[in-house]
Amino acid sequence: MKILITGNKGQLGNDCTQVFSAFHEIMPTDLEELDITHLPDVEGTIEAFRPDWIVNCAAYTHVDACETQRNLAWQVNVEGPRNLALCVEKYGGKLIHISTDYVFGGKKPIPEPYVEDDEPDPSSYYGKTKLEGERSVRQTTDRYIIIRTAWLYGIKGHNFLKTMLGLALKNPHKEIKVVNDQFGSPTWSYQLALQIAKVIDVKGKGTYHATAEGYCSWYQLASDFLAKMEIPHVVVPCTTKEYPTQAVRPVNSILENERLKVAGINLMIDWRNNLDQFVSRFREHLLVESTETSIRSSSLAGT
Repeated sequence: MKILITGNKGQLGNDCTQVFSAFHEIMPTDLEELDITHLPDVEGTIEAFRPDWIVNCAAYTHVDACETQRNLAWQVNVEGPRNLALCVEKYGGKLIHISTDYVFGGKKPIPEPYVEDDEPDPSSYYGKTKLEGERSVRQTTDRYIIIRTAWLYGIKGHNFLKTMLGLALKNPHKEIKVVNDQFGSPTWSYQLALQIAKVIDVKGKGTYHATAEGYCSWYQLASDFLAKMEIPHVVVPCTTKEYPTQAVRPVNSILENERLKVAGINLMIDWRNNLDQFVSRFREHLLVESTETSIRSSSLAGT
C-alpha cells in the first residue's frame, strides 16, 4: 500500500515512518514538503502520489501558545484535517487523523477512564481546535479513522521526559517541581505507530482511543523515568494550583481503549513496560542529545 505521512519530523510521524516503511511505500512529509493548511498544496501532493492511506500526525500542539495564537492553531488543527478529508473524497484513499485526550474536560473521578462514546467537553483552546478538527473530518468524509491518544513521548522531537532529563542533568541537586494531581497514561509513540499499523491492516473505521494501559501522575512519571535513567534528581510533587499555566489541563486524561479491545486488536501495553523498553533502547542517545542541547543553549546565551 501507499501511505502518506504528515508531520514526519514529530515523534509520532517519525515512528510511523519507521514502522510503515518495512511493509509499505511511504511518502513522509513535514511542513517543508507539505503545508496541510494550504489546500492547493495538499491537492497537488495527493493527486500525484494517490495514497491508499493518509496518516495525519501534523498538529499545532503548543497547548499554552494556542491560547494566544488562535488563528494558527485553528488553521493547523481544523483547516488542515479538513483539507486532507476533502482530498480523500476527491482522489480516494482513507484518512487516519490523530487526536487527543484534550477533547475531554478531565472532570471524571480518578481512575474512571474516558471511552470513545463519552461526550467531549474541552477546557483549553487547543482541545477545542482538536475537537473541531475531528468534526471537520467526520463532516467531510466517511472514509476516516480518528485515533485519540495522550501523554506522548518518543525519541524524536520535544516531550516531557526530555524536559525532565535536561533539568536533572543541568542541576542534579535543584528541586524540580512536578504536578502530582493530573493523571494520564504515558504513551510511547513507537507503540502507537504499531497500533496504527494494526488498525490499517484490519481496515478499521470510526474513532478509537489508543494509549498505554495503566495510569500515573506527571510526578510519578518524572520520578520513574529519571530513576530508570539512573540520573541523580530531586523531584518534588506539587499541585496544579502551585504550577499555573495559561491553558487549563485536564485533571483526568485516562482513556480506555474500548473499541480496540472489542475488536481484539489492542496492542497497547502497560506504560511501565513501555518506559522500560524506551529507556533500554535509547538511554545513551537521550543522554548525548540532552548534553548537546545544553551546550548549544549555553553557546547561544553567550553570543
